[in-house]
Amino acid sequence: MAETKLSGRQKAAAIIISLGADDASKIYKFFKEDEIEQLTYEISRLQHLNPQIMENTLKDFYDLCLTQKVITEGGFEYARNVLEKAFGAQTATSLLERVTKTLRSKSFDFLRKADYKNLLTIIQNEHPQTIALILSYARADQASAVIAELPKEKRIDVVERIAKMDRTSPEVIKYVEEELEKKFNSIVSVDFTEIGGVNYVADVMNNMDRGNEKYIFDELNKKDAKLADEIRMRMFVFEDIVTMDSMSIQRFLREVDSKDLVYAIKGSNKEVADVLFSNMSTKMGETIKSELEYTHNVRLRDVEEAQQRIVSVIRRLEEEGELVIAKSGKDDIIV
Repeated sequence: MAETKLSGRQKAAAIIISLGADDASKIYKFFKEDEIEQLTYEISRLQHLNPQIMENTLKDFYDLCLTQKVITEGGFEYARNVLEKAFGAQTATSLLERVTKTLRSKSFDFLRKADYKNLLTIIQNEHPQTIALILSYARADQASAVIAELPKEKRIDVVERIAKMDRTSPEVIKYVEEELEKKFNSIVSVDFTEIGGVNYVADVMNNMDRGNEKYIFDELNKKDAKLADEIRMRMFVFEDIVTMDSMSIQRFLREVDSKDLVYAIKGSNKEVADVLFSNMSTKMGETIKSELEYTHNVRLRDVEEAQQRIVSVIRRLEEEGELVIAKSGKDDIIV
């Protein structure tokens, strides 16, 4: 296999292959039908794996398993202490973020499948703390859509509470789930896990339209300027493309709509435009430059929406393990 980097699904397939047929068949019974279908497809596509890639994939998998084990056995702070001693503070933080995000996805699974309008109808009259808790378990795009339609004074309160949320006991989460069960007819088991927090609210704000984003930050600045700055530092916006490596930029350029690219570059600064053009093929660069010459009187709203769609593509590819986002020193990349 020529690729030097595997997607999340390819990594899962590589791990299954490494287990051998007997052990792999035992694991399959824990997957849903669609997961089995996706995994089998990826396994069938993997031909020859570089030994170094396989070793790195298995090590990554082992580290994540170890992280989940120590969290389960001793709690979050215990896990942090153990992992920091074993791997160092930076790697420990990265592992904990990845595992707690996975743990969170197991709770309120029914919630993430709901239409945001139904979710809004159910929770809009709840106390801001309850709304913050529920949205901490929702998908980031659901949470941003719900927050955008809350009364203005409640938006800031909810965003602030999500950002300052740390850990919540199983009893509280169970109670909230039971209340939602009456409407969604579903309930799932609960683990102690990190919820909400600045990283999550930054993800929510990344999915917010620019108008609401500006309003929330303006108001949050008045209440807690330090928190607002911390959230901004964790966000990825269109202009942060200049912080990405060339391979990652080239990867998302293959996915974005050319019209969005034209509009986005039209409203960007020279530094961003230069980085984008330097990572395009000659043919693509000539096409975009030609279209830019004939694109006039573009509304700011259209530019912002195009840039937001490109950011959404970048974030989706990052979630799939297809590229790396490095923002404000948050991620150190080892080559």
